[in-house]
Amino acid sequence: MRSRSLFSLLVVACLAALVLTACGGSSKKKSSATSSGNAGGTLMTVAKGAPSGSPDPQINYTLQEWQLLVITHDGLVGFKRASGTEGTKLVPDLATSVPKPTDGGKTYTFTLRKGIKFSDGKELKASDVKYTFERLFKIGSSPNAGTWYNVIVGGDACVKSPKTCNLNQGVVVDDAKGTVTFHLTKGDPEFLDKLAVPFAFILPTGTPNKEVQIPPPGTGPYKFVEYNPNKEIKLVRNTNFKEWSKDAQPNGNPDVIIQKFGLSAEAEVTQVENGQADWMFDNPPSDRLSEISTKHADQVHVNPLTAVWYFAFNVRIPPFNNLKARQGVNFATDRNALVKIYGGPNLAVPTCQILPPNFPGYKPYCPYTKNPGSGKWTAPDMAKAKQLIAASGTKGASVKVNTDTVETDKALGLYFVGLLNQLGYKATLQALSPDIQYPYCQNSKNQVQFCWSSWYQDYPAASDFLNILLGCGSFIPNSNASPNIAEFCNKPIQAQMDQALQQGITDPTGANTKWQAVDKAVTDQAPWVSLFNPKYIDFLSTRVKGYQFSPQWYFLLAQASVK
Repeated sequence: MRSRSLFSLLVVACLAALVLTACGGSSKKKSSATSSGNAGGTLMTVAKGAPSGSPDPQINYTLQEWQLLVITHDGLVGFKRASGTEGTKLVPDLATSVPKPTDGGKTYTFTLRKGIKFSDGKELKASDVKYTFERLFKIGSSPNAGTWYNVIVGGDACVKSPKTCNLNQGVVVDDAKGTVTFHLTKGDPEFLDKLAVPFAFILPTGTPNKEVQIPPPGTGPYKFVEYNPNKEIKLVRNTNFKEWSKDAQPNGNPDVIIQKFGLSAEAEVTQVENGQADWMFDNPPSDRLSEISTKHADQVHVNPLTAVWYFAFNVRIPPFNNLKARQGVNFATDRNALVKIYGGPNLAVPTCQILPPNFPGYKPYCPYTKNPGSGKWTAPDMAKAKQLIAASGTKGASVKVNTDTVETDKALGLYFVGLLNQLGYKATLQALSPDIQYPYCQNSKNQVQFCWSSWYQDYPAASDFLNILLGCGSFIPNSNASPNIAEFCNKPIQAQMDQALQQGITDPTGANTKWQAVDKAVTDQAPWVSLFNPKYIDFLSTRVKGYQFSPQWYFLLAQASVK
């Protein structure tokens, strides 16, 4: 099952009880700016440490490395390099067009652009595509090969026997014509999205079928020349690159991009303030937010994320196997109080539903508020909450509220302990170590009844939230990695999801209308208390111009100008 989304690595845990200043108040007008186009210079970035995990592009699953890989490598398709909703659009990258599937959604045929070269001078060929996807399985340690790409014919066999992986039937190539045809075992509405993330970026034939310690040659405007996890990553221009699509892979502005490691977040802020660094990957620490938001307001950018923070009920055990009890807690929740715990309204927006704003399939909806109708949360309705809980017959039940040990998450948990006690339950906090994935939400081990979590998109598809987090197929009993921590499975709603998935293969726009209905239906069943949609802080030096924030890749490093 797919691991927790890469963007959850960017949880802004340090923002508990922060100053509520107008941090980044000018970010709206700045985040939509276009590149100034001034080429040259070195973009100096800093981070506490190197990207976690292997440097290999077919293994690494962190935003920190993906922000670099998207400017050194390319997929057949990509997400448009733009801010706002434009940045969620798929555009052709190494391929000449985004193909429509045939054979009931099981066949995709791409034609490669001519004359594209890897940074080592080798010309891109169709056979490189087949080699790349076989290597994805052969290296044997890519965390998602078997869950994202095993839909390719031969993929399941490659999962079982990686070393002998053969995709001759699943990826059919013709070097003379420059065509690549994928044959799938079934239609997959997310297949094109999966081709647009770094796992599927094309590598040259002959790349070793084992983990590499520096990303191999790619086709983007930059190339890796250094990857030292104890010191720095360094990218320089790929002299073999010629811009073929400004939408998919625009020519970069800086001549060199460096990311240095080893500084504390405090030191990172100081370096950006002093002009010694141009951007810090890590979030500014809480004790510096007031300073940067007042003294350096023009350098601070706060952007909404396509993400949701929530507490999941275990809908299979008392007391929250009762719908009225779940709905009652939702009505009682003061989401403004939770936003304040997180850092204030400049850093989060209350929500009642699963899908985040500015996302495919999203339509504002909130039944759990006073005076519903606007689609937005306004205030708790305690009278309605108490009425529902009294009718549920669950008063007096003991409830464990589980979080990890991060202070912000514990503070959110303690809020709910107090609220549940006020509603007549006997609630206690259980904060467990986050070292193992989801240890604090493993219902089979701890009989967890109410647990904190968050989800950040893998790519802009409604199914990446609704089907992955709340679909029947993602409920895996006794699993340590099931993303469906609510153990929610509603067969009529699943039928709606299945219809939306099927329609999405050939008609994504029409399918998104169905996903709106699914989002509403799931929200009505209250498997979660959705809390808020977070925002993200970028702090830049004064010399950075042309800042753009992509909903998929965040700060577009190559489009910034430092000269």
